[in-house]
Amino acid sequence: MISHPSKSIERRFLISIALTCFILVVEVVGGWWTGSLALLSDAAHVFLDIFALGLSYFALRLSSLPADRDYTFGYHRFEVFASLINGITLALVSIGIFWEAYHRFYSPQPVKSVDLLAIAMLGLAVNLIVAFILGGHHHDEHGDEQHDDHHSYHEGSDHKERHDEHHHSAKDANVQSAMYHVLGDAVSSLGVIAAAIIIWKTGWTMADPLAGVLIGVIIIAGSGRVIKSSAHIMMEGTPACFKLEDVEENMRRSPGVAEVHDLHVWNLCSHHALLSAHVVTDSKSGVPSQEIMMNLKTRLKNEFGIEHSTLQMEPECCEKDAVCKGCKSSL
Repeated sequence: MISHPSKSIERRFLISIALTCFILVVEVVGGWWTGSLALLSDAAHVFLDIFALGLSYFALRLSSLPADRDYTFGYHRFEVFASLINGITLALVSIGIFWEAYHRFYSPQPVKSVDLLAIAMLGLAVNLIVAFILGGHHHDEHGDEQHDDHHSYHEGSDHKERHDEHHHSAKDANVQSAMYHVLGDAVSSLGVIAAAIIIWKTGWTMADPLAGVLIGVIIIAGSGRVIKSSAHIMMEGTPACFKLEDVEENMRRSPGVAEVHDLHVWNLCSHHALLSAHVVTDSKSGVPSQEIMMNLKTRLKNEFGIEHSTLQMEPECCEKDAVCKGCKSSL
């Protein structure tokens, strides 16, 4: 299935990226002009926001591209590679911030506090505007997607509601993750503002490298989460939002299913889960194998949002080998 991204969401992402790029330039120039490590650290955090916004935008765009002979699953995994590179880059940036802060603690540098305060307040204002733009996407998204409702009338009202709920939640997760990055940078801007006020009122320039260190901690914590999440997907780990036992139990409750084994669930990217399993059919149930398979696929899609599943139907449990775990009854 090809997911067509909402034009409204794409437009909001492009506006947000443009505004965030503007504040990045302002903070880099302002950090050099005022001599503030805190402002330069916040600029690094803004770079994280731009990368997150750009990543979310390209994830929307790439998800609409069809699979081809070279990439049979499409281009969704671009998001994972980009996230990993982003996380590693930001970890290195954080180390640079800590190194510079270490030198400034021993050799304080003069800081233009008034200019620093003005630039930091501008940065906070732009971050709040971007958060508002991203946070207000729901109404337009539903309006845009009303034109696509005709394709799913035949599925039944309950199935359609479940499908739409999963479709919207995937887009919401993509937008909200970007918005949280922006709100995190707004918190960093508040730290820069606090440092500027302290220096302005007291002349204590140590507040600047201290604020830089705090922002560096925020960046490295965020990069650690990104690296961990990306590595988990690349290692084809079970998605954190699923419990494998729940998926297996749900499949076993489907009519005509006697046993489920060799079950694997993994992420193609952060919003697309894949599943493969061996299903032992119950010959006494009288349910055809094709119907059992279609029922299972519908359950997996409606209950867990797993739209791509590969099921091997078996009249009896296959022999255990290095890959197949075998049926519990055969253990």
